[in-house]
Amino acid sequence: MEISGNNRVVIAFGSNLGDREANIQKAIDALSKSCGKVVQVSPYYRSAPEGFVSDNEFVNGCLLLLTDLNPYALLKEIKAIETALGRVKQGTHYEDRCIDLDIIFYESLCIQTPDLQIPHPHYQDRDFVLIPLQALNLDFHPL
Repeated sequence: MEISGNNRVVIAFGSNLGDREANIQKAIDALSKSCGKVVQVSPYYRSAPEGFVSDNEFVNGCLLLLTDLNPYALLKEIKAIETALGRVKQGTHYEDRCIDLDIIFYESLCIQTPDLQIPHPHYQDRDFVLIPLQALNLDFHPL
């Protein structure tokens, strides 16, 4: 079942374990199947881990998704995709991961709850989000 929609959402993605590009493609395919229509994907950006020590370089990027899912339903689907692709969270600290998906923007919404913060609270401090984000040429921003 393919879903599309009218709400524009920016999702940042990253992987630093296994076949990183394949992990990202699987995540993009899963987002297209269960969340909406992926209409644009930035070029990939390579970066060193931030907030923890690892020899595994990240491949990062951003995508633009059109969805009819509300922000909380979208978050639930994203977490299910991460789990299905093998991501295991072991606490609240940063660690190596096969896939990481974060909602950066959802239209011009601002949401600040314990489970969901939109815009993402740290996006503006991370080159691995900002540089790919520029490639999307967005015409919306929540702040």
